Amino acid sequence: MRTEPQLEPTWRTVFRLLRWDKPAGRLILMIPALWAVVLAGGGRPPLPLVGVIVLGTLATSAAGCVVNDLWDRNIDPKVQRTRNRPLASRALSVQVGLAIALISFLCAWVLAAYLNPLSYWLCVAAVPFIILYPLAKRIFPVPQLVLSIAWGFGVLISWSAVTQSLEPATWLLWGATVLWTLGFDTVYAMADREDDRRLGVRSSAIFFGKYAAEAVGLFFAGTVILLVATGFELGLNWAFWLALAAAAIGWAYHYWELRPRKLHPATYGRVFRQNVWLGFIVLAGMIVGCF
Repeated sequence: MRTEPQLEPTWRTVFRLLRWDKPAGRLILMIPALWAVVLAGGGRPPLPLVGVIVLGTLATSAAGCVVNDLWDRNIDPKVQRTRNRPLASRALSVQVGLAIALISFLCAWVLAAYLNPLSYWLCVAAVPFIILYPLAKRIFPVPQLVLSIAWGFGVLISWSAVTQSLEPATWLLWGATVLWTLGFDTVYAMADREDDRRLGVRSSAIFFGKYAAEAVGLFFAGTVILLVATGFELGLNWAFWLALAAAAIGWAYHYWELRPRKLHPATYGRVFRQNVWLGFIVLAGMIVGCF
């Protein structure tokens, strides 16, 4: 006797649209914001503010994922990795996607209202980068730079939320975040190079071509250099340096792994996910390193 396939509950489909079934991407956005709030707060950031930042990054990343899928709803069905996304598979309509994006942005706005004026307007300034990143994949040779700048706003918003100002150390941490994001998102894009070429989608992995691994290595090296400068600027103790050394070894190993021209596609996703752990190692070093 044949049984009918079970339909996915709507709440689970929405859950997938927000990418909450894949926490790595949500956490890796949260990490630089936590770096900033910890360092700006001298290792003792106000806990309510930390909660606002955590919820704000979840709402913002949710909005960004839905906006991306709305832009790419006619491209994603042609790519094996993305063909089952809710908007690509037509499990959810465009109207529902727009409504969820607006709700996500509204939640982020409510949370931003808790912040001081400088942080609030930095939140507003970040919105165009979130909305236009998918367009950049069509017209800009290195769209990952647009995404990296959007990521960097997490540092500026979180730091200014504590100090109501932007300091030299803020910009060092911002630069480290931009380079780190360029690195891990180029790795992420390396898995889709063939599909992106076929569909006319641009990415840093295509732009750097056969030197993509070397570019990733340079981005990670720049991340370490700017984090070193941040540590000196703030006078962090041995715990930060130990954590940064461990992360630097991890990034160096990732560069070594990516050097072969033919890799199993799963390698890129694993390297991306491991960067979440490296980011948290650095965060732990920052927390202890402030004391």
